[in-house]
Amino acid sequence: MSTSRRSFLQGSAIASAALALRIVSEPMLARGREKAYPPGAVIIDQNENPLGPCRAARDAIAAITPQGGRYATNLTDDLAGLFARCEGLNPEYVKLFPGSSEPLHHAVLCFTSPEKSYVTADPGYEAGFYAANHARARIVNVPLTKDYAHDVKAMLAAAPDAGLFYICTPNNPTGTLTSHSDIEYLLSHKPKRSIVLVDEAYIHFADATSAIDFVKADKDVIVLRTFSKIYGMAGLRCGVAIARPNLLEKLSAYSGWNAMPVTAVVAAMASLKDAQLVPERKRLNANTRASTFQWLDSRGYSYIPSQSNFFLLDTKRPGKEAIDGMAAQQVFIGRIWPTMPTWVRITVGSEEEMQRFQIAWQRVMDSAALGKVPQHKKSSRIHLDGTVIPA
Repeated sequence: MSTSRRSFLQGSAIASAALALRIVSEPMLARGREKAYPPGAVIIDQNENPLGPCRAARDAIAAITPQGGRYATNLTDDLAGLFARCEGLNPEYVKLFPGSSEPLHHAVLCFTSPEKSYVTADPGYEAGFYAANHARARIVNVPLTKDYAHDVKAMLAAAPDAGLFYICTPNNPTGTLTSHSDIEYLLSHKPKRSIVLVDEAYIHFADATSAIDFVKADKDVIVLRTFSKIYGMAGLRCGVAIARPNLLEKLSAYSGWNAMPVTAVVAAMASLKDAQLVPERKRLNANTRASTFQWLDSRGYSYIPSQSNFFLLDTKRPGKEAIDGMAAQQVFIGRIWPTMPTWVRITVGSEEEMQRFQIAWQRVMDSAALGKVPQHKKSSRIHLDGTVIPA
């Protein structure tokens, strides 16, 4: 068989595998696409940013809309170049995607197999499981350390056959960090042909050192970034994979190439140019998170200290009961993880949303202690003073 024919067939097989893969993202894991929220609900279950896109991004979207009939691929190149300059990278080390879910799944497909395991934290972000199952790879779940960091030494010991190590920092769902030195240790001691995938979806909320410097050093690492979180663009879909060119080329064998949404591209460029956006939103999130933690402390509730825009909260009972009780109060909170069945994930919303969360949480916890769950009409709303206003 000629080299060209072999390459064609291999490419066809890769394309077929990618097409058959179901891309799983946060909203699908949170509630399911078929469900709608009632009017006036507090939605703190998907790690979204209630602020949405910044003003400059909104203006850029409005301005580009008349050109929405064109693919405008030059704009994608412009965004890649701008991102590269912001991070001190060569543009060849940057590849754009409509969100970061796609490169996450395709990296797992690319670097795992029945002979190459997928290694991740427990609890951790679950999306990679679906791609690993699709690749028929062994999934190795390694418990977090007592400080809720990735236990990189245990990950190495558990999978000498690893194809890909997945590190999400801050970790979803705990909001806790894995140190830069631990990632460096993992890169230095991993199996020769394995890859470390570092998901930095939430890094802008935290005081943390990025793993992008390992990319600059041409290590076996892929870093993922997204505009969905601190930039408030979850519905616009814009993400970035950062790696040395040969790794991005392998990733492209699965992901191929497609035009980016022009609205997302111009919104991302406008966001990157706003020097105050990230520090200001980081400050706002930290303040709201701190005030929420203070309230939880004052009432004796247990939570995991987070450096992100979400945290895990202990219900002291099956988490599903608390989720259902909160939904009855029109406050929608995040899911549970099998390894921590009494803990639920709470997104940090706006100050008003977190006040409504506090009222509903206290009511649900008090009712649960009495053996009953409060019920209200789906159209009712909770005022900040705790009163329930019916439809």
